[in-house]
Amino acid sequence: MIKRLVEEAYMDMEFIRRRITELRLKRGISEYQLSYDLGHSKNYIHNIVTGYSQPSVKELLALIEELGVKPKYFFDEGTEFREPQLAHAIIEGIHDMDSKDLESILMMIERLNDKRK
Repeated sequence: MIKRLVEEAYMDMEFIRRRITELRLKRGISEYQLSYDLGHSKNYIHNIVTGYSQPSVKELLALIEELGVKPKYFFDEGTEFREPQLAHAIIEGIHDMDSKDLESILMMIERLNDKRK
């Protein structure tokens, strides 16, 4: 049982390291710049993604915010947006819309996607 818990924790940290790199690259920002933006030494992000160190929960949340996504989307592997900040702004914008407005938006999305084909 303990071995399984250790393996699961390792897999979770592997996911976090991979996701940090993935989102950092999508934003086109270097490990050094991200470290600097967070107020840490130049190797801070490198040490996390290589497994040399682990961020605290508070630091991880600050890192996720700096990457421009909400924690919900950081941990959801199925959520892949080319422009995460725009996608999240859209999601927030439609949050309180009624069903008629949502249907209109869905029709517009389908029409725009059909144009691309």
